[in-house]
Amino acid sequence: MRISVVQMSPSADKAANIAQARKLIDAAVAADRPDLVVLPEIWSCLGGDRATKFAQAEPLPVAGGTGGAAYEFLREMAMTHKIAVHGGSIGELDGERLYNTSLFFSQTGEELARYRKIHLFDITTPDGQGYQESATYGSGGEVVTCDYGGFKIGLAICYDIRFPELFLALRRQGAELIILPAAFTLQTGKDHWEVLLRARAIETQCWLAASACTGPHQDASGETRLTYGHSLIADPWGHVIAKASDGIGWATGTISKPILARVRADMPVLAHRKLM
Repeated sequence: MRISVVQMSPSADKAANIAQARKLIDAAVAADRPDLVVLPEIWSCLGGDRATKFAQAEPLPVAGGTGGAAYEFLREMAMTHKIAVHGGSIGELDGERLYNTSLFFSQTGEELARYRKIHLFDITTPDGQGYQESATYGSGGEVVTCDYGGFKIGLAICYDIRFPELFLALRRQGAELIILPAAFTLQTGKDHWEVLLRARAIETQCWLAASACTGPHQDASGETRLTYGHSLIADPWGHVIAKASDGIGWATGTISKPILARVRADMPVLAHRKLM
């Protein structure tokens, strides 16, 4: 299966972000003919104040109903290009709460899975910038997998990467490919992004596809925040097989079952694992 991880530089303007995503997906499909494209975390509205995030968020439909602009855009891309689309994550409006939610669509536009981010980014980065994701978003509580293209696919988002127990849970549910959209900060990303992704791939013996935001955006106070980019695909041995350059773009790689099977057969770590 060929996967393109799309790297965006979104803002708080959903319409502009959809236009950017459309251009990148169209270009990636034309150039590389992927079977699956993956967008970054919260690409539909990155930055802005709380009111803006609520205004740009969308209630998600039930059982094949019609969704909002971002939701229907993702379905359209899947059906137009006849590919699977992992929609990174968008702001999900559920009553008076927001959730940071991933959506996965088949090539027919059928929604196969949705995942609410479990671990929320409430930290201060090394440059002193504070982030309080839980002030706006609620936390999910469900480990989510789905089946597509002959692979069992596990879903995670950004800060989840620092919690290996979630990735072990995905492996125990049969995951062979784990998809992680992100908006990693520049300060944390330059030191931790690639090493964490490779570590999770090695530990779980899964393929790992990670799409990231890149470049600047404005927070609620108008302060500029920087995201790291460097979207990548890693194999179950931890090798990076495809990686995006700085700036807007994408990277494409091919994943396969035989490599996965060989790594797991040669080093059956799941069978050797002991509870501590």
